[in-house]
Amino acid sequence: MKYYLLPSLLLLAGRVSAQTPTPPATPPQPGSANWYIFNQPLPEEKTKEEKKQLKEIREVKSAETSAPAAPAPVAAPASPPASPATPALPTPRSRREARSYQYQGALYVPLDPNTYRLIDRYAIKYGPDSLQDPHTSARPYTRAAAAHLGERLLGGDSLLYSQGSLSRADRFNAQYLLKDSWMFSATGDSLNASQRPFLTYFYRDQTDLYHVETKDFVFRLNPVLLLQGGKDSGEGSLSGLRYVNTRGASFEGLIDQRLGFYGFFADNQEAVPGWVQQRMTRDNLSGAPVAPHEGYTKPFKTSGTAYDFFTARGGITFAATKHINIQFAHDRNFIGNGYRSLILSDYSAPYFFLKFNTRVWKFNYQNIFAELTAQRENADQVYPKKYLALHHLSFDVTNNFNIGVFESEVSGGPGRGLEIQYLNPVIFYRAIEQQVGSADNALLGLDFKWNIQHRGQLYGQLVLDEFKIKEILAGNGWWANKQAVQLGGKLLDVAGVRNLDLQLEFNYIRPFTYEHENIYTSYQHYQQPLAHPMGANLTEVLAVVSYQPLPRLNLVAKGFYTVQGVDAQTPNGTNNYSGSNVLLSYNTRPLDATGQMVEYGYRVGSGDKNRLFHADFTASYQPRLNLFLDATLIARHQTLDQPTYYGAVSGNEVYASLALRWNIAQRLHEF
Repeated sequence: MKYYLLPSLLLLAGRVSAQTPTPPATPPQPGSANWYIFNQPLPEEKTKEEKKQLKEIREVKSAETSAPAAPAPVAAPASPPASPATPALPTPRSRREARSYQYQGALYVPLDPNTYRLIDRYAIKYGPDSLQDPHTSARPYTRAAAAHLGERLLGGDSLLYSQGSLSRADRFNAQYLLKDSWMFSATGDSLNASQRPFLTYFYRDQTDLYHVETKDFVFRLNPVLLLQGGKDSGEGSLSGLRYVNTRGASFEGLIDQRLGFYGFFADNQEAVPGWVQQRMTRDNLSGAPVAPHEGYTKPFKTSGTAYDFFTARGGITFAATKHINIQFAHDRNFIGNGYRSLILSDYSAPYFFLKFNTRVWKFNYQNIFAELTAQRENADQVYPKKYLALHHLSFDVTNNFNIGVFESEVSGGPGRGLEIQYLNPVIFYRAIEQQVGSADNALLGLDFKWNIQHRGQLYGQLVLDEFKIKEILAGNGWWANKQAVQLGGKLLDVAGVRNLDLQLEFNYIRPFTYEHENIYTSYQHYQQPLAHPMGANLTEVLAVVSYQPLPRLNLVAKGFYTVQGVDAQTPNGTNNYSGSNVLLSYNTRPLDATGQMVEYGYRVGSGDKNRLFHADFTASYQPRLNLFLDATLIARHQTLDQPTYYGAVSGNEVYASLALRWNIAQRLHEF
């Protein structure tokens, strides 16, 4: 089936995704759409005093109309100053005016670093709304929040190119956010209308192959396509065409405005470049390969460096009350404001979870209960399971300063199921862990963000895996001093250049952080880290520069410089583990002359010191909504003290590729 779907999808890509440029839209009319975020209604458009004045004016006009003519003119009562005229909202189509979204958004914006970079830009630049939304410390964001942000961008600015304070790229991005989340915006619904549907029923709007919209039911369906081809060269590279071939479909919908559902399904074949093959070799602990970001993987053909895997994500979201949202899904999550997350990232394979998000007053409280896979086995069997319980409490100290605390617990083991005491959403996990025997892996820490003058942001994270003040003050490199620190900043419109943004970030992770006694309690899922994709025992500095010179053209340059102590292969053939691979037990530490594990002397970078510079430049052009053409150049320089057992070598590697993407994010291997 996957072979004959491709021509059909390519035909659709050229023909049916065509869209006619929409005539310039006007800002939203006050009162035209009922906007609710987290079930907190926005302030009324007119105050009680204004309404009273309007009522008096109507009564005066009514009296003037019905009263007989007077012999002499009588001065009419003075009217209050007229408010500035507001351009009319484009006439909403279908049933959008009848909707009132009174709960948290029941659908989410799919995790995509490019889309979220735009949302974060405008959340910093224009500030939160009266309800402190979007809440950027926990991803994914709701579509309602993204659409409302787009409406706010357009509400105070003309859409004409020659007027207003928004750049052309900003207007395009605002309209993109509205069109892509049209289910939650009358403006977006109108802007998204297509002038030329295909065969009457298809592409009746610009973003969706097919959609259904009634008062109580919304459904949208789209094809998914990623065709990428490239060449790998240099030390450690792989010969032949390196490619990604992804075909699939995505859908999402709403029932009764409170129940959301979504799905993403794709069949994939990928011939990976050299550094990705080395990572897969290192993490192949059971004789079965696992592709980065994915689950079950099998070899494709006979090359040994090409793989076949099926991607499946989906779930339901229910607005249980005015302030509580519940998600039951197989997907990923991300906590933090950085490019990396030291708490929970979206690097690993999707996992099964139940999530509660409570948004009330200045608090956002998120509980995640997940079932993870401890290890992929090379056998036809049920893979060993383990469990994650995580809660993150975030508090808006002011409109521009937020601080959060988190705690997580990874538990499991042969013959042991879910520890139901961790299901308590308001308990202190570390206390419960001690009470049940202290066999699990607890992490805790905090994060913060500070938006400055609508031009920048400072953010950071602190993670404590083990913490003993006495050992830290001694400064002797005790192996169980396991902490991680992140500090970063974002600057918008650098040097006054519109749509030129910069992000700088520093990450520091001590050896053996996230590791534990065995695969059941280590901080990993399906043989992939749950936090930083490179694991631990590293210092990293990264920079991301993004520029949008034209509305449909995005240029993104990224640079990562990392010093990491990696696992080395000694001259006698044994492996010297350094605490960088979170898949391994911390009981694999090096041995001293007496055969005992070494307790002290561990510094960041100890082991086989690897100095890696990874540079990535990508130009993306969007000829149609959610259809992208990418040109990417990746250059890597790596220096190792000695060879590794998984094939990493010193030298340069260059990977160049072209890609066609349709309704899918880029596949990134930034490690």
